[in-house]
Amino acid sequence: MTMIQCISPVDGSVYAERPAMSAEAAGEAIGRARHAQKAWAKRPLEERVQLVLKGVARLNEMVDEVVPELAWMMGRPVRYGGEFKGFNERSNYVASIAADALAPLRVEDSATFERRIEREPHGVVFVIAPWNYPYMTAINTIAPALMAGNAVVIKHASQTLLVGERMVRAFVEAGVPEDVFQNIFLDHATSAKLISEGLFNFINFTGSVEGGRSIERAAAGTFTGIGLELGGKDPGYVMEDADLDAAVDTLMDGATYNSGQCCCGIERIYVHESLYDSFVEKSVAWVSNYKLGNPLDKETTLGPMANKRFAKVVRQQISDAVASGAKALVDPKLFPADDGGAYLAPQILVDVDHSMEIMREETFGPAVGIMRVRSDDEAISYMNDSRYGLTASLWTPDVDRANRIGSQLETGTVFMNRADYLDPALVWTGVKETGRGGSLSVLGFHNLTRPKSYHLKKVTK
Repeated sequence: MTMIQCISPVDGSVYAERPAMSAEAAGEAIGRARHAQKAWAKRPLEERVQLVLKGVARLNEMVDEVVPELAWMMGRPVRYGGEFKGFNERSNYVASIAADALAPLRVEDSATFERRIEREPHGVVFVIAPWNYPYMTAINTIAPALMAGNAVVIKHASQTLLVGERMVRAFVEAGVPEDVFQNIFLDHATSAKLISEGLFNFINFTGSVEGGRSIERAAAGTFTGIGLELGGKDPGYVMEDADLDAAVDTLMDGATYNSGQCCCGIERIYVHESLYDSFVEKSVAWVSNYKLGNPLDKETTLGPMANKRFAKVVRQQISDAVASGAKALVDPKLFPADDGGAYLAPQILVDVDHSMEIMREETFGPAVGIMRVRSDDEAISYMNDSRYGLTASLWTPDVDRANRIGSQLETGTVFMNRADYLDPALVWTGVKETGRGGSLSVLGFHNLTRPKSYHLKKVTK
């Protein structure tokens, strides 16, 4: 029997483990979900919405269990209190728009014709969730999928092994039928087998580019709908008219919060030459104030990375950049907890360029490179010089300028004077190797349903 383990970054111990399901057992669970989905979809929309919101409320009641679990599983300090703010915001927003998002599009209702387009649930939605924001990323799909009348099967990352189990427990205790929302533990080979057999009607995956490719390969020929949010290398651009202190505060937080393990975290920054020196100086001071340590300590502001192998990638990018001429500006002596393993000090690099991996490849850790630029055109060229495209953060008081630059950026979201945020009213999407599809907003509901046309002729002549 294959055991799936969560190795805690806190101390390297096995924090949790569960047996992986066989393909046969998983197939039976999916079959139960498919059967239960029919009755679930027949329930009134408002009833489904309210049951989902009750599940959200029930999970909020588990805060004293959830927050330390997250610290043990993936290293986020307990002082930040989990993910409930974003989790609740997203759930409440999609609930508020569900009726309008799923309402029929009426083309004609006359004496002779009734013509309309309705939205129907896909059936069984498979959510493969990541470890970095394990509750918020999962709820992006789970809440609207259930509200729209789908059954949901969730498989969580091994690093956050208990999250899917806890979410399902909360929702079932709140009244969602147990076969409608299920958590399963699978290894990669079994997941691929189930996908290749066409057992799901829609698959949502958040994770690595290679993981996305594996899912597409497994689903090839099944015509299963797929939504993918993959890698990122999100840029920030600080213009000469920017609010410097606000830019430093937001971009450094976006680069280092959650130990830099954010899908839309800031991974590279371009600063107009007139503000460059001041921006760098203030940024180093900002980052140097972190307290790296045990995430269960309420004084800790920066916890370990989720796994020492993730920290190894970041260290290698920093080392390679320095060997190629970059300068590391944050004094490592300020962070005695850096153990060469999962506990990693934050770092800011200058004298970087796009020949270095730190400016091209996903870092997903608390390290960021900063480059000097002379013009908008130069900044646009650098921001687009990436195989990823999730968000871009523009810093200027000039809305027209931000719109003009934004229209030239190859990205899913353009921010002005903010960063590292997911607005549930706007579709969350990416371009290039960041993925395809989109979650949340009205369009998120549309991705989790299929259109069905009704062309009803009321007369025969």
